[in-house]
Amino acid sequence: MLQRLFKFKGGVKPATNKAPSVQAPIRIAPIPPRLVVPLHQSIGGQPTPLVEVGDRVLKGQRIGAADKWVSAAVHAPTSGTVIAVEERVAAHPSGLPTLSVVIETDGQDAWIERHSFDHASLEPERVREILRDSGVVGLGGAVFPSHVKLTPAASVPMDELVINGAECEPFMTCDDLLMRERAEGIVRGVAIFRDLLRPKRVLIGIEDNKPEAVAAMQAAVEALGENFEVVAVPTRYPAGGAKQLIRVLTGKEVPASKRSPEMGVQCFNVATAYSAWRAIAFGEPVISRIVTLTGNVEQPGNWEILLGTPMQEVIALAGPKADTNRFVMGGPMMGFDLPDLSAPVVKATNCIIAGSPALFPPPAPEMPCIRCGACALACPHELQPFELYWFSRSRNFGKAQEYNLFDCIECGCCSYVCPSHIPLVQYFRFAKSEIWSRERDKNMADAAKARFEFRNERDEREKAEKAERLAKAAAAKAAEKKPAPAETPPAPAEAPAPQTVDAEAAKKAAIAAAMERARLQREAAQPKNTDGLTIAQRKEIAEIEKRRAPLQAQQQTTPNADAAQTQNSQKDQQ
Repeated sequence: MLQRLFKFKGGVKPATNKAPSVQAPIRIAPIPPRLVVPLHQSIGGQPTPLVEVGDRVLKGQRIGAADKWVSAAVHAPTSGTVIAVEERVAAHPSGLPTLSVVIETDGQDAWIERHSFDHASLEPERVREILRDSGVVGLGGAVFPSHVKLTPAASVPMDELVINGAECEPFMTCDDLLMRERAEGIVRGVAIFRDLLRPKRVLIGIEDNKPEAVAAMQAAVEALGENFEVVAVPTRYPAGGAKQLIRVLTGKEVPASKRSPEMGVQCFNVATAYSAWRAIAFGEPVISRIVTLTGNVEQPGNWEILLGTPMQEVIALAGPKADTNRFVMGGPMMGFDLPDLSAPVVKATNCIIAGSPALFPPPAPEMPCIRCGACALACPHELQPFELYWFSRSRNFGKAQEYNLFDCIECGCCSYVCPSHIPLVQYFRFAKSEIWSRERDKNMADAAKARFEFRNERDEREKAEKAERLAKAAAAKAAEKKPAPAETPPAPAEAPAPQTVDAEAAKKAAIAAAMERARLQREAAQPKNTDGLTIAQRKEIAEIEKRRAPLQAQQQTTPNADAAQTQNSQKDQQ
């Protein structure tokens, strides 16, 4: 039975430029003398470092533990010695540093002790924990932790599991070669995902300009006896986008306000499925990935490269030509210029393109928008880029949000077709960053206001409690000075008046209650401004918390001791 295909709106057909990098099989890159492994390589929280300077690590050893559920562990790509845990430049458009573990390799490539798992005999939650601790994330570029996506929606049954082998970006062929050479491992990984999500159908979508990959995947599915459907989809950028591929294969259009699991469908990249199979079947965490090296180079191709390898050593494998003037990470449509060649390979590094003036000519001068509407026709999310352009340029960010600015996936189709050569995506990125900055400032101001109001409320409460204690003390003194009635025998001189005992007990009880409230407030308070801390700041906070712990323990025991002392005093008076 033929699979019915659907169309998505918009899209473009740029020159693919894929042929040069598929002439040779996948090659294994050598181990570099030094690796710089960033701890933050996925969407979500930054993993907590598990090693210190001087530690010897083995290949596959965890060096960063996931600190939240939406996070993934990081591992040592080979054996060696940790020589630094510090901030190093990252492979990111900003070029900002990120906390990294620097390993001096020893050349032995000694593995940790590895264990395979039978996922069918384990609880689904345990399998997801293994994938999290193995650092399995989306290797198509989004690097979203896969174990989170493998948690099915409670209220919506899973209809389709879509495996993305489209690889629509020009120049990029890492997934193509992976499907040609390691199709069986991909299919076995897809079976793991199938067993966790329990979909009704499994669809593997591959663009029809990759006939060798389609044939290899179909042969692997048949050999393993799976009922997965391998479907060749029309070549059109950005058919490799998750929402676009879901639309083509299932006909479902995922709204911007929803996630695909809410529509009964989930999508994974083929490289993600392969890494999940290696983690389950062999106990191998994600420590390397296949990277396409192409463009203005002598030997274009695909290499399996250890994470943390500096870019200059990766680029040297392909032999860049003399007139190379830039290096792009990712594809030409959604990639970015590398800010520094000392930045390391990370899980999101799928392609490095060496550029030259002939390959990537300088952009033409930006001209005024003529409102031709070509960008709107090309937009796969049915936005109006020309309107977003005007609002972004005039800093009318509220209006830009009304026109669904954050639905833009920055695919670059609008910039590609613009006859005025306007870098529309750059304007949209600027508007998004400004909105995020303002939201961040507003949240910080709201938090400061809340802390200020809480402090004032606490001061007023303490003043009221103090006034109450003083009033009780004054009442107790007045009661002591008041002469006793004649018929009432005087109390023994050594025994205090009952009112004094009651006042003293009330005073201690009030103090104990106030200290207990303060303790509860400290426990409920969340730390503020803890994002983006340097390693020195983290160590300083840890030392402060270490000194604070004995004081907190003493404060917690004081109310109990005071209460016991008050109770003993009352017993003595009785």
